[in-house]
Formats: sequence, structure tokens, C-alpha cells
Amino acid sequence: MFIKILLTFIFLAIMVFVGVYSRKQARSVDGFVLGGRSVGPWLTAFAFGTSYFSAVVFVGYAGQFGYKYGLSSAWIGIGNAVIGSLLAWLVLGKRTKLMTQHIESRTMPDFFGTRFQSQQLRVVASVIAFVFLIPYTAGVYKGISTLFEMGFGVPYEYCVVIMAILTAVYVILGGYKATAMNDFIQGIIMLFGIIVVIAAVLNAQGGFSEAVNKMAAIPTDGDSSQTGAYASLFGPDPWNLLGVVILTSLGTWGLPQMVGKFYSITDEQAIKRGTIISTIFAFIVAGGCYFLGGFGRLYPTPPTLPNGKLAFDSIVPSMLVTLPDIIIALVVLLVLSASMSTLASLVLTSSSTMTLDLIYRDKKSMPGEVEEGSIDDEVAEKIERRKVVVMRVLIVFFIALSLLIALNPPTFIAQLMGISWGALAGAFLAPFMLGLYWKGVTKTAVWACFIWGVGITVVNMLIGNPINPINCGAIAMVGGFPIVWIVSLLSPKMSRDYVESIFKCYK
Repeated sequence: MFIKILLTFIFLAIMVFVGVYSRKQARSVDGFVLGGRSVGPWLTAFAFGTSYFSAVVFVGYAGQFGYKYGLSSAWIGIGNAVIGSLLAWLVLGKRTKLMTQHIESRTMPDFFGTRFQSQQLRVVASVIAFVFLIPYTAGVYKGISTLFEMGFGVPYEYCVVIMAILTAVYVILGGYKATAMNDFIQGIIMLFGIIVVIAAVLNAQGGFSEAVNKMAAIPTDGDSSQTGAYASLFGPDPWNLLGVVILTSLGTWGLPQMVGKFYSITDEQAIKRGTIISTIFAFIVAGGCYFLGGFGRLYPTPPTLPNGKLAFDSIVPSMLVTLPDIIIALVVLLVLSASMSTLASLVLTSSSTMTLDLIYRDKKSMPGEVEEGSIDDEVAEKIERRKVVVMRVLIVFFIALSLLIALNPPTFIAQLMGISWGALAGAFLAPFMLGLYWKGVTKTAVWACFIWGVGITVVNMLIGNPINPINCGAIAMVGGFPIVWIVSLLSPKMSRDYVESIFKCYK
């Protein structure tokens, strides 16, 4: 216990120190939200990866999907690395950087408002982002607190509150730069930690070959005469597995806190290096998490909840509780690192969206339309400082709100994520990506996709989830593309001169 407490205390002290160290760069809006658009490839790549993978993946997804699909759940991690990281950087990285810098966009709702000349789109997008980032944040809290309870014996409620306070401290102090620097430190811990944990778990099962043989001997649920499915290439349910791969991989392309990383990177060369770093990071961390979770059935069957369902979120903690104390301490740091980085990214995204897109909607429609010197420099500086203060206040508000959900979580971590990612990426992914590439996207098409993504997710939830929230999220994302394309062809076109002025950033 002394080792666990000492390592955790050192880790948290470093996080707070980085926040204090970075506070000078967080005085302006660009500094607080984007790190002055001068964050290098290593920090950006690690910020992308650590925001992507949190306790939600390590505890919730790895446990639930590893139990359901066995060793084939490793495909989810491979999909996360190839689709969620590599292709996301290749398809979105350069174009997002160039266009958002050209139109002076700081948030995803800001992008929609300026790209499609609609303040209403900007406001509605900010509300969607704020509302549906809350269940995601609650899922992260739940994941980290479940593991903390296992490692330290501290009640769940205390863990949630402590994590919320510590995250708030360093984000409020240092903004995006502090978050990116801490993400780098946390990412290194995650890389080292997942390798050690996998080695320890496999060793406890007699080695890799023995563990796979044990998995192959387990009968398939519902058919005790069938064995081998949990050690097969595509598992017992390949179609639902595909839905999980789509949700967790393609979803990152439409999440504000993920796409925002491309806003802040320094230049195109940094994007090329960041692509490689981020992909390698994802292969090790995501692939490792799901590979580890795939052995979940070798451990005692998880307890049953009052509603009769298995407590999937307890699977990974039960795998780790028998490991040596020093390994458990490392696991706690691994999950703490993964979760605090994601929490920081979520609360920063939410507060900046609410501040810049709802409270201070003073953005001009295109750069250069307001004459230089029309606002006194001193007044402009005061407004900038006021915006940063408002963002810091909203960080506290957002954390408190998600904390209330986390203290009384309505469902499993994976389902919280399905609702959040489904609505956000279902609404934002298609119009954002196509808006970067296709001049023909119309304002009406963006509205249609917003209604589609949020509508299908909320309706499915209200009628009792007849479609699994994970699959519903995947349908929402993929379905957005034909909707945007068809509606754009049938609806009034935007001003040709205006669209050309937007796209000249690529020339």
C-alpha cells in the first residue's frame, strides 16, 4: 500500500506542477484552448492517443468486449490504430489544420458556424457537444474509480471526487499546453504499463500458449457442446464485433475533443511525424488493452447486478487483483494516466465550446472582414482575459455536472460511451469531414445530419435500446454520409464566392 500511495502521490504532484508551469501560456484564448497553435508532433500525437484511450477502454470496453468476443476483441484495438489513428491523421490532419487556421476557428461548433455561414448551426453544435460529452466524462470517472477502489480499498464516491478535483486543478491552471505536456508523461506510463500488465497476466496463466489453449476449451454461451469460439480469429459474433470496431474507430473522426488536436499542431511536417507516433501508440495501447481483456473468461465469472446482467466493469479489476502489489500500483498509474488525460481534454473542449460558441458569439464570418484597429487593443485584451475566466468557471461547472452522473451511473461504461459517441460522431462526422473536402455541402445537409445523429441515438435510448447502443452509434455515424450527400444535392447551394474563399487555404 505504501508503494501504491507513494507512486500515486508523485504522479499527481507532477501533474499539478505542469499546470502551474504552463499557466503563463494560458492567459489568452488561443493559448488556453489551442496552446497558441504551436504544439509539436510528439505532444500532439500523445495528446491524441491519451485522449482516445482512457479507463473507458481499459476497464469498460476491454472487460465487456473481451468477455463477449474472446481473443477476437483484439480486432477492436487494431481498428482503433488503423482507422481511428492512422487514417484519421491522414484524412483529417492537414486539411483540418489549414482550414481551421484560415477561418480562425477554435472549436468544432465554430467551424460549422463559419464554414456554413450560420450562427444557428454554431449554437446548436455547441449544445450537442456539451450535452453528449457529459455521459462520456461520467463513463471515464466510473472506470477509473472502479479500479481505484480495487487497488486502494477507497470507496468509489471518494475516488470520483478526488479525480474530479485534481483534473480541474491542472486544466484550470495551464489550459491546453498543460494538458498536452501531461498527456505526454501519461502516455509514456501507459505504454510501459500495458506491456508489463499483459506479461504479468499471461505469466499467471502459464504463458501465452497455455492461456490460448484454456480459452479454446471454453464452451460458447448458449451452446455447451461448442468450443473454440473464444480463441478463434473472428470470435463467436463477428457482426456485432464489426459494430464495435466502427463505433470505437470511426467515432474519433467526429469527436470535438479529438479533432481539436489538429487545430493546435505547428505545421504540416509535424502532422506527418505525428501520424506515425500516434499510430504506434494506438497499436500498443489499444491493441494491448483488448488483447488483455480477451482472456477475461479465464477468471471467475463477474458478479450479477440487481437487473440480472453481468457486472462487466468488474472483469478487468478481477484479473488484476491477484497480481503483485508493484504491478497493481503500475496499473493504477496506467489507468490514472489514461483517464486524467481524457478528462482534461473533455472538460477543456466543453468549457471552450460553451464560452466561445454560446456566451461570446462575436466571431466575424470570415477573417479580414473586421478592420484592423476597430477594437482598442486594451479592450480586446480585457475581453480575452474575461473569456479565459469564463472558461475556467465552466470547467468547474462541467466537472460538477458529470460528477453527479458518475456518482449514480445509469448503465455500463460501454453503454455510456455508445450514447455519447453515437450522438456526437453521428451528428458531426459526416458534415465535418465532407465540409473539408467537398465544396457542395449545404447548410441544410448539416442540419439534417445533426437531427439524424442525435435523433436516432436519443429515440433508441428512450424506447429502451432495441438496438444495442454500440451498434446504434455505428449506424448513426455511417448513415450520416449518405444523408449529407443526398440532402446537399437537393437543397439550395451556398454562395460560390464564399465557398471559394474558404477553400483557397488549400492552394
